[in-house]
Amino acid sequence: MSDVINNRAHHRYELEVEGHLATEHYKIDGNVITFEHTDVPKELGGKGVGSRLVQGALDQVRTAGLKLIPECPFVKAWIEKHPNYADLVKR
Repeated sequence: MSDVINNRAHHRYELEVEGHLATEHYKIDGNVITFEHTDVPKELGGKGVGSRLVQGALDQVRTAGLKLIPECPFVKAWIEKHPNYADLVKR
């Protein structure tokens, strides 16, 4: 597995695994990033790829000092299971 990268040109975080690309699509406005949709190819389902993608993206969000709006249900549920990331959510 490779690391999560921020593909700014396509407004998405990417994680390539086994020749497949998992993505977390976002929009950004100032210092607020909105995660809109997570896409994990069916070939990677059940392998924890979505979780690794979200954690890698959120770690980058934290490092950049951004706040997050989790419109994506997967991201919202992931944060609920990992409360140490709840401080990133814009209130």
